[in-house]
Amino acid sequence: MLRKVSKEALIAYSYLALCIIFWAAIPVVSKKILIELNNVQMLFYSTIISFVVLFFVNLFQKKLYLLKQYSVKDYLNMLFLGFLGAYFCYLILYGAFSIASAQEVFILAYTWPIMVVLLGFFILKEQPTLKKLIAIIISFFGILVIVTNGHLINLNFSNLKGDLLALFYAFVFALFSVLGKKFKYDQTFSAMIFFLSALVFMVPTILVLSNIKLPTLDVWFWLFLNGFFINGITYIFWFKALKAPTHIVSNLLYLTPFLSLIYIHIFLGDKILVSSFVGLVIIASGIIIQSIKLN
Repeated sequence: MLRKVSKEALIAYSYLALCIIFWAAIPVVSKKILIELNNVQMLFYSTIISFVVLFFVNLFQKKLYLLKQYSVKDYLNMLFLGFLGAYFCYLILYGAFSIASAQEVFILAYTWPIMVVLLGFFILKEQPTLKKLIAIIISFFGILVIVTNGHLINLNFSNLKGDLLALFYAFVFALFSVLGKKFKYDQTFSAMIFFLSALVFMVPTILVLSNIKLPTLDVWFWLFLNGFFINGITYIFWFKALKAPTHIVSNLLYLTPFLSLIYIHIFLGDKILVSSFVGLVIIASGIIIQSIKLN
């Protein structure tokens, strides 16, 4: 007999579906923008759009009063978290997309939940369990399948630099996620501060490492999609999606890279490699194994 789903859970699942739909578009959107801009320029414009969007969300939700509620120490914590989660990790990710294939980068970037488990051993002092260790080994094997294009015997790495950048992104985002657990800031307000801090770091970055280049109208469309939806309003969708049962949200979230493969094939015309699909299945299996709660 099917269990009736509450109205609140149904709404949460709807928001989760929107998150998956938009986040799966990251490889396509990134590649479309990187045709004309470099990773620094892309992040500069996207960050401005994301901050403006989240500012108006906080204004609409009447949360700007929180500006006076946090201490200098709190803002320094948010500044550091913003550096990791809204600036540094995206700079790495877009850099990886600029030199490697969309499917490889996005799948490897989605190993961050396994990185969270690894960092949990060292930062949160969590005890390693057999289940977690098995999940890590399985996911590591999936990574090898992808970075070698399935040539495991002779270890023929197709694009080592881009793959390492994608894995480094996963590490940095996992670090952001683990450290973020220690603080209980308002989620919508802190997201706005994260992108504000990213903007603070982006201004000197673009002036030193690149230059401000005005994109064409076509690229503005993709920048708006990235800044407004993917890195902006989707944060709000995600907070609402978290009202659904955590284990279901965690497992459904891994539909994202599978959907991204479809987007990549349709919008970029890339052939989906067997090694990418197999590697993704292996990595997702490892992640799901570590998320299963045993009685």
